[in-house]
Amino acid sequence: MTISALLFDKDGTLFDFARTWNGWSMSVLTDLAQGDAVRLMQMAESISYDLEAAAFRPDSIVIAGTNAEVAERLAPFVPQMSEEALAAHLIRTASQAEIAQAVPLAPFLTGLKAQGLKVGVMTNDGEMSARSHLSRSGVLDLFDMVIGADSGFGAKPDPDPLLAFCRSVGVAPEVTAMVGDSRHDLLAGRAAGMRTIGVLTGMAGAEDLADLADVVLPDIGHIPAWLLG
Repeated sequence: MTISALLFDKDGTLFDFARTWNGWSMSVLTDLAQGDAVRLMQMAESISYDLEAAAFRPDSIVIAGTNAEVAERLAPFVPQMSEEALAAHLIRTASQAEIAQAVPLAPFLTGLKAQGLKVGVMTNDGEMSARSHLSRSGVLDLFDMVIGADSGFGAKPDPDPLLAFCRSVGVAPEVTAMVGDSRHDLLAGRAAGMRTIGVLTGMAGAEDLADLADVVLPDIGHIPAWLLG
């Protein structure tokens, strides 16, 4: 097949979602609750976070939503902050989270670049967080473009930020593949006229992604073999 560019989601795709965000989220919710057990429970339920398991449920807005959407859900239970300040707090603390790479990213991305592929990131997280995570992983410079939900192009599942990537790198959507772990990612890819690759390092199972994906892979490390097929 002819693929000239790959556009990756970040959380659940480049980084394993559960290993990166479950523990961070418990810490953030506990901090925001300020010792109030009822508020902690209310906040957790508002974003579908299981306090007993210390893990997100598959329907959580955090999986594919923007920081602004998450802040909107949490704001009624965080009277000490405005909704805007809360969104900024989430972005700032997320940028400092301990991140778990889905596969060793440096050799994986270096291999893609050696094949002449353009590579980018489009995340519904903030651009600052994305750049921080990629920089700390030692791979920021390997990406041709990094787009966040706050970069001015919109957020998934809208196709606009995906098309902005194509324009920036000079590659047509039909020879670009959107790679993601959620239906939001794949819906955006379909709407943009791209090929779509689902991966299982997020919270969705293969059955959740199959109808929107050209292929569902265990993780991004399987992409080079798929491209050769």
